[in-house]
Amino acid sequence: MQMALELASRATQATSPNPKVGCVIVKDGISIGEGWTQPVGQAHAEVQALRDATARGQDVRGATAYVTLEPCSHFGRTPPCANALIDAGIARVVAAVQDANPQVAGGGLGLLRTAGIEVECGLLAEQAREMNIGFFKRMETGRPWVRMKVAASLDGRTALPNGHSQWITGPDARQDGHFWRARADAILTGIGTVLADDPQMNVRGVNISHQPKKFVLDSNLRISTAAKLLQHGGATVVCANPDSDKQVALQSAGAEVLLLRDQDGRVDLTELMLELGRRQVNELHVEAGAKLNGALIEQGCVDELLVYLAPKILGDGAGLFDLPELNTLDQAKKLIFHEVSKVGDAIRILARFA
Repeated sequence: MQMALELASRATQATSPNPKVGCVIVKDGISIGEGWTQPVGQAHAEVQALRDATARGQDVRGATAYVTLEPCSHFGRTPPCANALIDAGIARVVAAVQDANPQVAGGGLGLLRTAGIEVECGLLAEQAREMNIGFFKRMETGRPWVRMKVAASLDGRTALPNGHSQWITGPDARQDGHFWRARADAILTGIGTVLADDPQMNVRGVNISHQPKKFVLDSNLRISTAAKLLQHGGATVVCANPDSDKQVALQSAGAEVLLLRDQDGRVDLTELMLELGRRQVNELHVEAGAKLNGALIEQGCVDELLVYLAPKILGDGAGLFDLPELNTLDQAKKLIFHEVSKVGDAIRILARFA
């Protein structure tokens, strides 16, 4: 199963909205076929592994298939993988975790058992779930897994009082940030960041098949049609107060304008998360300023913080999150350190909200 998880890690962003899955077919203690999920519309891991075994001249009848996710049992863009395993004569299937997709949700394992195949489920389940954490979150809640990236000095400053922030972290940390962008299906920022920095908000220096979708929160449509992140298409401007002339101009520039207004006349962040889920976004990467960061955290929209701490002290300057003042320590937002590592001269912290 560990081999299957390593194979699943080779599946790229191109598999989304499908999960990344790996499969190893074993006979007489030897791996005779290996595969991982191909881009959307192409073969899933189990079919790839069966094809690999055939290409090697191996007979899979009576073999065991180790797969990191329950084989699918429904017709989507491809036929059911459970049927492929049955037809191939596989004798035993070991799945890491049950599929959270309501169209499957145990149905694949049931098909296998009905066909007389021995089935086990739960081996390295936590690792398998972690690999597709956004897929599971979307299937279970209708919302994506939201990862918020921030870079700061040791005293928690993201910029100097004059707004200068390039560069607090070094090149290694910045490049690592692009790997996390590449993992996401969509990137979200706010109009404050766009007006201050005019960022591209794309993935650079990482080999990917396509760029993540881009979303900008801009309540009053202040964004310029010449903004860098609107170039090359694929950008959605989310507003609360529509302006018909500006909307036409943005659409002419290739952008989508999405109206999501809450009762206070601001962008409805909860509805935005649900809309992203409907658009099959598994993982959302947020890079924004303190105001939007704070609003997302305050409304419970953030699952995980990706924090890069540089070995610098800046003193007065911009902070990480604009949040309401607390009266007691027990009101603090509580997190759990999931992973701490060193990237170049910076410390990278993955912290999840408890």
